[in-house]
Amino acid sequence: MLRSLLAGLLWLSPARAAEQLEVRLDGLRLPIDLVALEAWSRSPADVNSDLRAWLDLLDPRGREQLRRVLRAPLVQDRSFAQQFLAGWAGQRVLEELDQLISTEQGSSAGPLLFQTLQELLARQSQVTTIELLRAVPSQNLVLHLDGGLELAAQWRNQIVAQSAALQALQQLRLRQVSQSWSALTSDSGPAPRPERLQLPVAHRRQPLELQIWPGSRQAWVLLSPGLGGSAAQLEWLAAGLQQRGWPVLLLDHPGSDERAMRELLEGRRPPPGAETLSERVLDLQAVVRAVDQGALPRLGEQVVLMGHSLGGLSSLLAAGLRPEPGLARRCARALDGIPLTNLSRLLQCQLRDVSLPPVQPLAQPLQAVVSLNGFGSLLWPHRGLRALPAPVLLVGGSLDLITPPLGEQLQLFLREGQPQSRLVLLEGGSHFSPVRIDRQEQALFQLGEEFVGVEPHRVQALTLGLTADFLSTLPKGIAPQRRQLGGVTAYVLNRRQAESWSDALKN
Repeated sequence: MLRSLLAGLLWLSPARAAEQLEVRLDGLRLPIDLVALEAWSRSPADVNSDLRAWLDLLDPRGREQLRRVLRAPLVQDRSFAQQFLAGWAGQRVLEELDQLISTEQGSSAGPLLFQTLQELLARQSQVTTIELLRAVPSQNLVLHLDGGLELAAQWRNQIVAQSAALQALQQLRLRQVSQSWSALTSDSGPAPRPERLQLPVAHRRQPLELQIWPGSRQAWVLLSPGLGGSAAQLEWLAAGLQQRGWPVLLLDHPGSDERAMRELLEGRRPPPGAETLSERVLDLQAVVRAVDQGALPRLGEQVVLMGHSLGGLSSLLAAGLRPEPGLARRCARALDGIPLTNLSRLLQCQLRDVSLPPVQPLAQPLQAVVSLNGFGSLLWPHRGLRALPAPVLLVGGSLDLITPPLGEQLQLFLREGQPQSRLVLLEGGSHFSPVRIDRQEQALFQLGEEFVGVEPHRVQALTLGLTADFLSTLPKGIAPQRRQLGGVTAYVLNRRQAESWSDALKN
């Protein structure tokens, strides 16, 4: 009923379109004529005296930037925008837009903006910011800059906190270890190539696509990519572990892989999210069972579950963990605001609406879990990872703002019960540091340095070396250390040192 009413409102006369934007900041109320602002965005010479007074508060560069923001396409791909806004994550963001923009009567403008954007996209392929504001069926809109400043402050505070945390970490007394870059990059012959197989599974229509990298050790690694990632992006890690003797099975998860993200960008499917975790968990369980029962090559007698981001979470769930009670209550607090400063919380909170498969033991004993840029602060806030039947290696990056290491790795690790478990922070590492894209390939996303982090190949080399050492030293465990490689540093902590780091942050 509401959806139909709002859709009908969009076809009212132009007089009902938004004509005034009231900017509120720290008790001030600044009225801006949207009709005049739209005319100015087209031709800066056409501006009335009232609007000029507000624009004169900006320097020439600021005025030009504002004009570009107003005229630049807010949405460049109609199909992608429609699919994203209809998805779970898009709806959560829209629900919280009332902190930034509302109608004159004080009601949330989120539903109006959504319906307006949908209607505009039905008639045109691109929508600019000023077009969206002018088309909203409310004569007056209120922009709450206090909310925008609060959101910006949250990002700034997170960056400051991670910078301070790194400084505190640098003060810990750790054994210094240097790793040779030349030894890692020396020519060791032709690069190994995996065996590619398919595995039919009962829970999917199509078989799983697998890569098998054989090795000589008794434990093997089951490697899971992150959301929107592909097996090809983690081949460097599989090949490196194989060269150190570890058999590796690398798989794609249909529905949340690179192909699914490409279909999203083409407007052919909604954005994948936590709803894919059920099938991901079943994928991992099915592969271990197939190795144990002989449907796949017998890679070893024990299994290591390893994954990046959502792949790390998939590994924890496949190992038997399930969210602690009270997730809905925790999410109500965590999402009380525009949830953009920790995007992993959106995925965690989506699990409220996801039916995970029943916990069942893996077909082979679990030797360890390795989670690269993983998360779970809302899922396991009290017991952490204590229920895991094996040690865990949690790896995070100091520049990761998607799964911030202080909340998403350190807090989980502080509640870890296995003495062999380790926490690693990679200085200069980002959320996408484990992702490697061949320059010969057409990348789905072109990531800038602020997302990739510093020296990604060196960060990856450190990740590989520490992961291999962590596994090879079990059951004793790798020694805590400060390891350096070509100017990049990794900090390896046990439980006691992690507690010292946490205590230092409180002082």
